[in-house]
Amino acid sequence: MNSSNPTLSVKAFSESVAGNDQPMTLQGAVNKCAILLALVCVPGFFIWQKVLSGSASATPWVWGGVITGFVLCLITCLKREWSPVTAPLYAVAEGLALGGISAMYETQFNGIVMQAVLLTVGTLLAMLALYTMRIIQPTQKFMLGVFAATAGIALTYIIGMVLRLFGIEMGFLFGNGLFGIGFSIVVVIVAALNLIMDFATIEQGAQNRAPKYMEWYAAFGLLVTLVWLYLEILRLLSKLASRRD
Repeated sequence: MNSSNPTLSVKAFSESVAGNDQPMTLQGAVNKCAILLALVCVPGFFIWQKVLSGSASATPWVWGGVITGFVLCLITCLKREWSPVTAPLYAVAEGLALGGISAMYETQFNGIVMQAVLLTVGTLLAMLALYTMRIIQPTQKFMLGVFAATAGIALTYIIGMVLRLFGIEMGFLFGNGLFGIGFSIVVVIVAALNLIMDFATIEQGAQNRAPKYMEWYAAFGLLVTLVWLYLEILRLLSKLASRRD
């Protein structure tokens, strides 16, 4: 079973030594995920306050968080055994980036960030319940469908960024029109379904007795999906709010 999240895959967990003296556990992965979320919130609140207060000094922090987070993500994927160190650092970097981005959205649409946070948490709990009760089964066909959809979305974003370099905007797709809103809804659904794949991969890693450090790596992979889901929900809410203005 492979997750379409590139940070969480069967290969990542199966390469570990079976029968490890200190194997990862589901509870351990959950605890590590809680720690990473706390590490996102603390710097996020710090930058949030700076941006809302109009401090120009917040911009370098935001860009620093974006760039550092990207680099740490690559390092963690390549060196999974470093995840007990790189995963917390990644969470801090993401907190800086998300705090600034969230504050910028909040200045445009009052109350939108709280809505996005609640919807993200609600989606996480709903997907966890659906997976735990086996209402949604991560079958091979399900896996291939989610992977194809995720790859298609990634390709669309890449094309959009390249076209923007040449002054071409894909307003019909990224704007607040009905087509753009529909696209955002699809992306949010795909991001939510990625959580199912993440849960299944983490559970399989625990069953295979992956090393203890993989708890940090599992939590890191889940955090990557949650960050994506939150940003997409924020984008969708901003499109809807702009249509009301």
